[in-house]
Amino acid sequence: MKDLTRFELRKVLERPIIWGGLLLVLLFSLLLSYSSYWNMYAFDPLLQMEGKGKTAVEINKAAAARYDGILTDEKVQQMLSDLAPKTRPGGINAIYLGVNAVWSAVAPHFSNPEGHWNGAAVSDVYGDEAIKIGYVDGWLTISSNMVQIFIILSFVLILAVSSVFSGEYGGVDSIILTARYGRSKCAAAKIAASLITSAGAFLVIAGANLLLAFLFYGKEGLDCSILFAPLEFAERFIPFNITVGELLCYQILLGFTNVISVTGIALALSALSQNQLSAFVVCAALYMLPILVPVPETSGFFHILALLPLFHVQFVSLMAIEQMGSGLLYAVWALPVSVLFIVTGGVIAYKAFAAHQVS
Repeated sequence: MKDLTRFELRKVLERPIIWGGLLLVLLFSLLLSYSSYWNMYAFDPLLQMEGKGKTAVEINKAAAARYDGILTDEKVQQMLSDLAPKTRPGGINAIYLGVNAVWSAVAPHFSNPEGHWNGAAVSDVYGDEAIKIGYVDGWLTISSNMVQIFIILSFVLILAVSSVFSGEYGGVDSIILTARYGRSKCAAAKIAASLITSAGAFLVIAGANLLLAFLFYGKEGLDCSILFAPLEFAERFIPFNITVGELLCYQILLGFTNVISVTGIALALSALSQNQLSAFVVCAALYMLPILVPVPETSGFFHILALLPLFHVQFVSLMAIEQMGSGLLYAVWALPVSVLFIVTGGVIAYKAFAAHQVS
């Protein structure tokens, strides 16, 4: 069985289009991280410094360090006093003026359109939660980038797995299925090889992006709350006081459950389809289908819809669903769902390939 699995794995990895796709995902990761890094802008009114790229990161880190620790009413007042941009009544809302990451985090909750305190206390906004603040801009940028990267990776893996069974139906099936273990161990080896390929590819891509985050931004902010995040990050809409590090753990887990689920779907369609193209097109269409279903996030049905693979990658909506009694987020249900997808897909693929009639 091990030899068969190695053989099937080698067959998958010998396809140039797979390596080309993975290299493109890695290149896209590098370009997206680099672009995000060098296009950052920050201004510090206290130091009268401004800049882009590396300078902007340093300004944001320095500004965050001045108020580092637990958010208090006194720190809010100090931030507003130090950072509020000059505006005129009836002009641009100060909340939307780009000063630096700290201002973009404090202004939506505590500033009025002119940049002055709106009267809200920390307890009014966050209740009794202790909000640890600091420089979260860098890691949240990488988190946002990984959404796009994992979706592209999913299509590469769909392309890779879609041919595992359907690619044999051009004549090779007559050799495989008449062999002693062609309808049993060979099918199992194909399923195992597909899982190894998907899991390995995901770990490489996720690891590369986390490494880029560390190289560009350092480790600052991993222990800070996502609730006090700049306005532009969707991650701040997750209504739970978790740290950026915990957020990334959930995101990596959900990215992994996504590729496992997609692999299960692609295996089933590969075995059921007569050619690689139809398997790829149907699988890709099913993968993207959830975003076309007009279901409000407040609906109970959304709790089911959000457990489909695409929402594992677009994790904010899934993670925003209520916390369970154990303290875990509802998003952990993606793990058993992914197991269901791969087991169901594997069983369908195994039986369909075994029942395939050789012409």
